[in-house]
Amino acid sequence: MSGVEHLHALLGLPAVDFQQETGGAARPAAGDAAWRIRVDPYDDDEGERTWEELFGAFLEAVDPGGVRALIIGQWGEAADQDSSYPIGLVVAAADRLTSLEAVFVGDLVMEESEISWIEQSDVTALLAAFPALTELGVRGGSGLVFPPVTHAALRTLTVESGGLPAEVVRGVVDSELPSLEHLELWLGVSAYGGDATLRDLAPLLSGTRFPGLHHLGLRNSELENEIAAAMASAPVAARLRSLDLSSGTLGDEGAAALLEGQPLTHLASLDLHHHFMTPPMERRVIGALEPHGVRVDVSERCEPWDGRGAAGRYTTVAE
Repeated sequence: MSGVEHLHALLGLPAVDFQQETGGAARPAAGDAAWRIRVDPYDDDEGERTWEELFGAFLEAVDPGGVRALIIGQWGEAADQDSSYPIGLVVAAADRLTSLEAVFVGDLVMEESEISWIEQSDVTALLAAFPALTELGVRGGSGLVFPPVTHAALRTLTVESGGLPAEVVRGVVDSELPSLEHLELWLGVSAYGGDATLRDLAPLLSGTRFPGLHHLGLRNSELENEIAAAMASAPVAARLRSLDLSSGTLGDEGAAALLEGQPLTHLASLDLHHHFMTPPMERRVIGALEPHGVRVDVSERCEPWDGRGAAGRYTTVAE
């Protein structure tokens, strides 16, 4: 799961691990941190402490009514218990977490679990329990459920995966999220469950969904060339301020289609890092957009594995 790190911040607040014992050090105020709750099932020093016990201690030690951002880290052995366990505990505390604005579910890195081993669940339970939530993030596509929902306040939705199921993509796209401004989907690869197609993305690309959307990330995909070609004529592109097609298998063919389509000079930024473009195509992309003030990221040029051309291209994150 290279390329994935623990969150450093959420909702613009620094991520802080809740420690039951502080050694006399003062804790930040409840609303000044994005509180990460995580246990290490392999650490003998932590004994048999469960995520439920640590979360309960957190609610007693930190004013829950002031908490604005919560990060759900490792809750046990990720392959053995799905995220309905910590999500259920957070939902049960909704009457105490009255200021909660942001939740991230599954802040695990490779040393804790490969991204495709994280067992997720129906994360929309958080949206139902917290109508004022403005930001929701999820890491891991295995077992992930996201039926179409209606939520008036959500502004940012991020789903990170090595393979995002088509059913989840359709659930997101079919949701009523009138305040959504920032949408990022890591689509991944078919070998790890990423079976979404351009047909699943069509309502999103049509511009008929999410009227407030100004950032779109369709990242980490083995279909990055096809996505770039579709974006060349997609109505949604005209109202974006930033577009992220990074971390996937984008090559010269996809980049050329993108440039030959509708103008993208209105964008503030275009992120194409981790790509398979040749240096001449990199220069062509930069030359077409940077003179118009578009920040273009074409860093991390990659070479296909084993000299197999397009068949050897790979995404940043899969397993």
